[in-house]
Amino acid sequence: MKLSIIIPCYNEARSVREVIKRVERVQVPEKEIIIVDDGSTDGTREILRGEVFSGVKEIIFHEKNSGKGAALNTGFAAATGDVFVVQDADFEYDPDELPLLLALITEGKADVVYGSRFLNGIPRPIVSFRHLAANRFLTWLSNMFTNIRLTDMETCYKMFRREVVESINIEEKRFGFEPEITAKITRSGYRICETAISYSGRTAEQGKKISWKDGVSAIRAIVKYNTWHKD
Repeated sequence: MKLSIIIPCYNEARSVREVIKRVERVQVPEKEIIIVDDGSTDGTREILRGEVFSGVKEIIFHEKNSGKGAALNTGFAAATGDVFVVQDADFEYDPDELPLLLALITEGKADVVYGSRFLNGIPRPIVSFRHLAANRFLTWLSNMFTNIRLTDMETCYKMFRREVVESINIEEKRFGFEPEITAKITRSGYRICETAISYSGRTAEQGKKISWKDGVSAIRAIVKYNTWHKD
Protein backbone atom coordinates (compact mmCIF):
# COMPACT_ATOMS: atom_id res chain seq x y z
CA MET A 1 0.00 0.00 0.00
CA LYS A 2 1.56 3.25 -1.20
CA LEU A 3 1.51 6.27 1.13
CA SER A 4 1.40 9.78 -0.35
CA ILE A 5 2.76 12.33 2.13
CA ILE A 6 1.60 15.84 1.25
CA ILE A 7 3.59 18.68 2.81
CA PRO A 8 1.96 22.12 2.49
CA CYS A 9 4.38 24.86 3.46
CA TYR A 10 4.34 28.61 3.81
CA ASN A 11 7.34 30.54 5.13
CA GLU A 12 9.05 27.56 6.79
CA ALA A 13 12.67 28.26 5.80
CA ARG A 14 13.87 27.48 9.32
CA SER A 15 12.46 23.98 9.39
CA VAL A 16 11.63 22.72 5.90
CA ARG A 17 15.00 21.03 5.21
CA GLU A 18 14.95 18.96 8.38
CA VAL A 19 11.27 18.06 8.08
CA ILE A 20 11.83 16.75 4.54
CA LYS A 21 14.81 14.69 5.72
CA ARG A 22 12.75 13.20 8.53
CA VAL A 23 9.87 12.38 6.19
CA GLU A 24 12.30 10.77 3.75
CA ARG A 25 13.35 8.40 6.56
CA VAL A 26 9.79 7.24 7.35
CA GLN A 27 9.71 3.45 7.32
CA VAL A 28 6.75 2.29 5.23
CA PRO A 29 6.72 -0.25 2.37
CA GLU A 30 6.19 2.41 -0.32
CA LYS A 31 5.79 6.17 -0.23
CA GLU A 32 5.93 9.35 -2.25
CA ILE A 33 6.49 12.88 -0.97
CA ILE A 34 4.74 15.85 -2.55
CA ILE A 35 5.53 19.38 -1.39
CA VAL A 36 3.31 22.37 -2.12
CA ASP A 37 4.87 25.77 -1.44
CA ASP A 38 2.01 28.19 -0.92
CA GLY A 39 3.66 31.43 -2.05
CA SER A 40 6.44 31.62 0.58
CA THR A 41 8.41 34.86 0.81
CA ASP A 42 11.02 34.00 3.47
CA GLY A 43 13.43 31.89 1.38
CA THR A 44 11.53 28.60 1.52
CA ARG A 45 11.01 28.61 -2.25
CA GLU A 46 14.71 29.16 -2.86
CA ILE A 47 15.57 26.21 -0.62
CA LEU A 48 13.10 23.96 -2.42
CA ARG A 49 14.32 25.04 -5.85
CA GLY A 50 18.02 25.03 -5.07
CA GLU A 51 18.55 21.81 -3.13
CA VAL A 52 18.19 18.16 -4.10
CA PHE A 53 15.83 16.05 -2.00
CA SER A 54 16.22 12.51 -3.28
CA GLY A 55 13.02 11.17 -1.74
CA VAL A 56 10.72 13.91 -3.00
CA LYS A 57 8.59 13.04 -6.01
CA GLU A 58 7.29 16.52 -6.82
CA ILE A 59 7.50 20.12 -5.61
CA ILE A 60 4.68 22.42 -6.67
CA PHE A 61 4.76 26.20 -6.30
CA HIS A 62 1.76 28.46 -5.83
CA GLU A 63 2.52 31.92 -7.17
CA LYS A 64 0.61 33.56 -4.33
CA ASN A 65 -0.45 32.50 -0.85
CA SER A 66 -3.84 30.81 -1.13
CA GLY A 67 -4.12 28.98 2.19
CA LYS A 68 -3.59 25.49 3.61
CA GLY A 69 -6.79 24.07 2.13
CA ALA A 70 -5.79 25.26 -1.34
CA ALA A 71 -2.30 23.78 -0.95
CA LEU A 72 -3.75 20.44 0.11
CA ASN A 73 -6.13 20.41 -2.85
CA THR A 74 -3.12 20.85 -5.12
CA GLY A 75 -1.18 18.11 -3.32
CA PHE A 76 -4.06 15.65 -3.32
CA ALA A 77 -4.57 16.16 -7.06
CA ALA A 78 -0.91 15.28 -7.71
CA ALA A 79 -0.78 12.27 -5.37
CA THR A 80 -0.80 8.72 -6.76
CA GLY A 81 -0.81 6.68 -3.56
CA ASP A 82 -3.46 4.43 -2.03
CA VAL A 83 -3.42 6.45 1.19
CA PHE A 84 -2.90 10.21 1.69
CA VAL A 85 -1.59 11.97 4.79
CA VAL A 86 -0.92 15.61 5.68
CA GLN A 87 2.48 16.57 7.16
CA ASP A 88 3.10 20.18 8.18
CA ALA A 89 6.53 21.62 7.35
CA ASP A 90 7.50 22.33 10.95
CA PHE A 91 8.57 20.36 14.01
CA GLU A 92 5.21 20.12 15.77
CA TYR A 93 4.47 16.58 14.51
CA ASP A 94 6.85 13.60 14.40
CA PRO A 95 6.94 11.79 11.00
CA ASP A 96 8.24 8.64 12.72
CA GLU A 97 4.69 8.14 14.00
CA LEU A 98 3.09 7.97 10.54
CA PRO A 99 3.38 4.14 10.40
CA LEU A 100 1.16 4.00 13.52
CA LEU A 101 -1.61 5.76 11.63
CA LEU A 102 -1.07 3.74 8.47
CA ALA A 103 -1.35 0.44 10.33
CA LEU A 104 -4.97 1.18 11.27
CA ILE A 105 -5.83 1.55 7.59
CA THR A 106 -3.80 -1.37 6.25
CA GLU A 107 -5.30 -3.63 8.93
CA GLY A 108 -8.78 -2.67 7.75
CA LYS A 109 -9.78 -0.90 10.98
CA ALA A 110 -10.45 2.54 9.50
CA ASP A 111 -10.90 4.57 6.33
CA VAL A 112 -9.65 7.73 8.02
CA VAL A 113 -7.22 8.12 10.93
CA TYR A 114 -6.70 11.23 13.05
CA GLY A 115 -3.57 11.52 15.15
CA SER A 116 -4.77 12.95 18.44
CA ARG A 117 -2.63 15.18 20.65
CA PHE A 118 -5.00 14.67 23.59
CA LEU A 119 -6.03 11.01 23.51
CA ASN A 120 -5.99 8.83 26.63
CA GLY A 121 -4.97 11.66 28.94
CA ILE A 122 -1.38 11.57 27.70
CA PRO A 123 0.12 15.08 27.85
CA ARG A 124 0.14 16.71 24.42
CA PRO A 125 1.44 20.19 25.26
CA ILE A 126 0.36 23.23 23.32
CA VAL A 127 2.58 26.17 24.21
CA SER A 128 -0.28 28.67 24.41
CA PHE A 129 -3.17 28.09 26.81
CA ARG A 130 -5.40 29.99 24.40
CA HIS A 131 -4.53 27.61 21.57
CA LEU A 132 -5.27 24.66 23.86
CA ALA A 133 -8.62 26.10 24.90
CA ALA A 134 -9.51 26.96 21.29
CA ASN A 135 -8.66 23.44 20.10
CA ARG A 136 -10.76 21.87 22.84
CA PHE A 137 -13.72 24.15 22.13
CA LEU A 138 -13.64 23.66 18.35
CA THR A 139 -13.43 19.87 18.75
CA TRP A 140 -16.36 19.93 21.19
CA LEU A 141 -18.43 22.10 18.85
CA SER A 142 -17.64 19.89 15.86
CA ASN A 143 -18.60 16.79 17.87
CA MET A 144 -21.92 18.38 18.83
CA PHE A 145 -22.81 18.67 15.15
CA THR A 146 -21.30 15.42 13.83
CA ASN A 147 -22.28 13.29 16.86
CA ILE A 148 -18.91 11.54 16.96
CA ARG A 149 -16.39 11.59 19.81
CA LEU A 150 -13.15 12.99 18.47
CA THR A 151 -10.62 14.36 20.91
CA ASP A 152 -8.67 16.43 18.37
CA MET A 153 -10.57 17.63 15.30
CA GLU A 154 -7.95 20.30 14.52
CA THR A 155 -4.99 17.91 14.32
CA CYS A 156 -2.70 18.18 11.29
CA TYR A 157 -2.23 14.40 11.17
CA LYS A 158 -5.18 13.27 9.10
CA MET A 159 -4.72 10.14 6.98
CA PHE A 160 -7.25 9.03 4.36
CA ARG A 161 -7.80 6.20 1.95
CA ARG A 162 -7.52 7.63 -1.55
CA GLU A 163 -11.19 7.05 -2.33
CA VAL A 164 -12.21 9.15 0.69
CA VAL A 165 -10.46 12.26 -0.64
CA GLU A 166 -11.65 11.62 -4.19
CA SER A 167 -15.27 11.44 -3.04
CA ILE A 168 -15.19 14.82 -1.28
CA ASN A 169 -15.18 18.29 -2.79
CA ILE A 170 -12.86 20.36 -0.57
CA GLU A 171 -13.97 23.99 -0.71
CA GLU A 172 -12.18 25.74 2.15
CA LYS A 173 -8.96 27.47 1.11
CA ARG A 174 -7.48 28.06 4.56
CA PHE A 175 -7.76 26.50 8.02
CA GLY A 176 -11.49 25.88 7.61
CA PHE A 177 -10.34 22.70 5.84
CA GLU A 178 -10.17 20.82 9.18
CA PRO A 179 -13.85 21.13 10.22
CA GLU A 180 -15.02 20.90 6.61
CA ILE A 181 -13.32 17.57 5.94
CA THR A 182 -14.46 16.23 9.32
CA ALA A 183 -18.08 17.11 8.60
CA LYS A 184 -18.04 15.64 5.10
CA ILE A 185 -16.26 12.43 6.14
CA THR A 186 -18.76 11.88 8.93
CA ARG A 187 -21.77 12.57 6.71
CA SER A 188 -20.45 10.12 4.12
CA GLY A 189 -20.27 7.33 6.67
CA TYR A 190 -16.54 6.62 6.50
CA ARG A 191 -14.95 4.86 9.46
CA ILE A 192 -12.83 7.28 11.53
CA CYS A 193 -10.31 6.18 14.12
CA GLU A 194 -8.02 8.18 16.42
CA THR A 195 -4.60 7.18 17.71
CA ALA A 196 -2.37 9.01 20.19
CA ILE A 197 0.56 10.99 18.83
CA SER A 198 3.24 13.24 20.31
CA TYR A 199 3.26 16.98 19.79
CA SER A 200 5.63 19.92 20.23
CA GLY A 201 3.72 23.17 19.88
CA ARG A 202 5.14 26.43 18.57
CA THR A 203 4.55 30.01 19.63
CA ALA A 204 3.68 32.82 17.22
CA GLU A 205 7.27 34.02 17.54
CA GLN A 206 8.45 30.58 16.38
CA GLY A 207 6.22 30.66 13.31
CA LYS A 208 2.76 29.59 14.51
CA LYS A 209 0.35 30.97 11.93
CA ILE A 210 -3.12 30.31 13.38
CA SER A 211 -4.86 33.36 14.85
CA TRP A 212 -8.22 34.18 16.43
CA LYS A 213 -9.54 34.92 12.94
CA ASP A 214 -8.94 31.27 12.01
CA GLY A 215 -10.94 30.24 15.07
CA VAL A 216 -13.88 32.33 13.92
CA SER A 217 -13.54 30.83 10.44
CA ALA A 218 -13.52 27.32 11.93
CA ILE A 219 -16.76 28.00 13.82
CA ARG A 220 -18.35 29.24 10.59
CA ALA A 221 -17.15 26.09 8.76
CA ILE A 222 -18.46 23.79 11.50
CA VAL A 223 -21.94 25.29 11.26
CA LYS A 224 -21.90 25.57 7.46
CA TYR A 225 -20.80 22.05 6.57
CA ASN A 226 -22.91 20.34 9.22
CA THR A 227 -26.20 22.11 8.54
CA TRP A 228 -27.46 23.81 5.39
CA HIS A 229 -24.53 23.19 3.09
CA LYS A 230 -24.78 20.36 0.56
CA ASP A 231 -21.84 18.77 -1.31
